[in-house]
Amino acid sequence: MAWQLHYTSARRGPTGRAGFQFVAETPGLPDGVRAGVTPYLSYRPPPDAPPSPDDSELGLFPVSLLYDRVDGRPLLLRCSYLGRDYSGRYGNFFAHAVVAEPDELEGVRPAELWHAPHWTHRPEPETPVLESLDELVPGAALDPEALAAWLSASGPGDPYALLGRLVDAVAGVLGRGHGRVVLVADDVELVARWIAVVSYSLPVAAAARLSFVTYTADPDGAAQRLVGTTPAIWASAQHHASHASAFDLRKGVRDGDASRFARTVAGCWRGPDLAGLDALGELAPLNDPAQEAAAALLALCRGDATVTAAEEGAAAELLSRRGPGIPEWVWRDLVPGVPSMGLDLALALHERARAAGAAEVARQCSLRVTEGVSDALAGASALAEIAAAAGVAGRAGVPVDPAEVSAAAARCARRGGGDLGAALAGCPGGSRDALLDGVVAGLAGARERERAAVLTPGNCDLLYAHAGRLRAVPVIACAVLASVGRRRPGHRIPVTGELLRLDGETGGEVDAALGEVWSEPPSAGECADLLDAHGDAMARRPALAELPSRTFTRLAFPGGDGLTEPAALRLAERVREVMPGGRAGRDAALVRAYGKAITAGPAGAARALADLADADGATPQLAGEAFVGAARRLCPRPPAFRAELLAALSPSARARLGARWTAELPGRARAGRAPLRGAEVGQRNELVEVVLRLRERGVTEPALEAWARAAATRWLAAKQLDVHLARSPRLRASLRDLLGDGPPSRGGR
Repeated sequence: MAWQLHYTSARRGPTGRAGFQFVAETPGLPDGVRAGVTPYLSYRPPPDAPPSPDDSELGLFPVSLLYDRVDGRPLLLRCSYLGRDYSGRYGNFFAHAVVAEPDELEGVRPAELWHAPHWTHRPEPETPVLESLDELVPGAALDPEALAAWLSASGPGDPYALLGRLVDAVAGVLGRGHGRVVLVADDVELVARWIAVVSYSLPVAAAARLSFVTYTADPDGAAQRLVGTTPAIWASAQHHASHASAFDLRKGVRDGDASRFARTVAGCWRGPDLAGLDALGELAPLNDPAQEAAAALLALCRGDATVTAAEEGAAAELLSRRGPGIPEWVWRDLVPGVPSMGLDLALALHERARAAGAAEVARQCSLRVTEGVSDALAGASALAEIAAAAGVAGRAGVPVDPAEVSAAAARCARRGGGDLGAALAGCPGGSRDALLDGVVAGLAGARERERAAVLTPGNCDLLYAHAGRLRAVPVIACAVLASVGRRRPGHRIPVTGELLRLDGETGGEVDAALGEVWSEPPSAGECADLLDAHGDAMARRPALAELPSRTFTRLAFPGGDGLTEPAALRLAERVREVMPGGRAGRDAALVRAYGKAITAGPAGAARALADLADADGATPQLAGEAFVGAARRLCPRPPAFRAELLAALSPSARARLGARWTAELPGRARAGRAPLRGAEVGQRNELVEVVLRLRERGVTEPALEAWARAAATRWLAAKQLDVHLARSPRLRASLRDLLGDGPPSRGGR
């Protein structure tokens, strides 16, 4: 049911007071309705209307029909100007309000009630109690057929162009939930007709959200979405109006861009095709933002050849999203257009038809999908497009030719298309191998710049996961494997294995790739693992053959400390077993000699030092650092050991070792200066003792003796050495012999 209220200025109303007030209403009005209606009760005449109209002029004043919601209930309010009130003052108006239950307007558009029979045009003082309305009956003047006939004959300009622009504007404010659209005309009947046309152009539920008022003197302050006003009012309001959309119904509009939805609506009115308007309402119901998709879908049902690929995609998305909610007639009407459909739409229609059990429709769509997939593959400009086409085929259950997938992928790769990750992620498993084969084949024929654009680190990692497929194109395999091995040290040994499996005709590329992979020398453990995995091939590949030497050399610095690690000794043993010849074998022998030099007795150490000193064919840096390290390790040995060691060496090796031992001394002791501090005295004394013991053996080392003579000549040094040799008269005598006859110098204290 619906409740009625009358409002006007009266001498004496139901409450006994005078002035504007509710003068009649339906009994049982729900709480809050009267207060909710009150803010809408106003009427101000147009500024150019007669200020003191007589009865014949009152009919020229615009009638205001307002539609809005009050506490969730529909409100319909009709206001008409009465002129003078009971006291003779102008400004009186009469308002007739109807407040209905939420479902009372179901299936009825509020604009249809413009000339409804229930409206009262003037107050009825004798009727303070109004009946409830069991039914809101629309007026006959604004039915769709009559409006279509009127629209075809209206002007100025093209009324359908105006309609398209108006529908877009109204759809915009409804979608945003704020703003308003203003209709400007001298004749309120014209405004009401356009409001009715727009209301019929929307789904019923959307029209229920379209609040409107046919006339207001304050268009900028109106709360409704569609607002009518007069030219005089608009002329003064537009200078500070905040809304952006206004349409002067006297002038029409020039042709402009309208949405597919608006163009479809205008086309339905032009037909007239009122069933098409209903169809749009079915496809895009309340709060559904897919009006454009619905319009495109309807256009396809009507055989419209102007639907773009983007619009087809939107229609396909709508079909998939709505599923069973799509009316049966839609996919049935689409069938004749299947041969010319785009791929996405054919797939969506195929899925819908298959779900509905329409075997023939599904079959036709399968054929279209097959054809469309081939077309899409032939025209693909990116790998992701190939994957998408293959995915469409997979969802439709139709086969896709692997050769077509490979050819398309090769074409994209030659052009530098690098979206491999997205393509593999979106490509069905059955087509992934064909896509990979095509990419690899295409890269083989690509120019250097395009190839580099595809072979990014990420793409190389993806291709490495399918390393077996790379072997057929060694030049690409080398590039991919080099990238992976260079960036991911943990993969260097398996990458090396893949490189060694490639065709021997690509030796240059393989060697270059191996050089990149092993640009950073391996650790001793990694090098030993490499020997275990590929020892038989290492000697044949220069980039691999040098790795043990590079590893040993890095371990030797500084001072050979790393050469005593268990991993280094294990590596040396493996090199001796697997690569006994060449530089790597000689360097491994050096490492073993180093170990003996610092652990064996004097004779064994001498033989090992001789090998270190005479390392013909070994890596010079390794040999030099190994000798320095061995000398440093042997320096703390007792003087007797060192003297025996020196005696066993050749003169050149003896001189070199003596020089190293001298170099190990602190600066003062090395230069023969005094006084010395703490351990420095002991280091000097022991090295002098080594020289003396060496002389006892009948062996001399001139440079070492010269140093010893200079170090012992000073008085304090002589006294300290005398104390150091106190228990060995023989060595004291040898010292005097070294220094010659005569007292020691007393300087240098």
